[in-house]
Amino acid sequence: MYDRIKNLREDNDYTQKQIAEILNCTQTGYGKYELGQRDIPTHILIKLAIHYGTSIDYLLGITDEKTPYLRSKHIRS
Repeated sequence: MYDRIKNLREDNDYTQKQIAEILNCTQTGYGKYELGQRDIPTHILIKLAIHYGTSIDYLLGITDEKTPYLRSKHIRS
């Protein structure tokens, strides 16, 4: 799972600092997510999935399909 968020970040030419700003967390905190030193909270997973246009299942390694599921109109991003 942790390598997926790092690979997505690098594939999209973001720095850890840039993603940390998007997630409203510290660069150190985000870096610990990438290293697997800290579990990623649900609200962060949601923000990452929306930002990268992928599913949480992909981020968690449950599927290799990057395409997100159709989201309900009632769910806010």
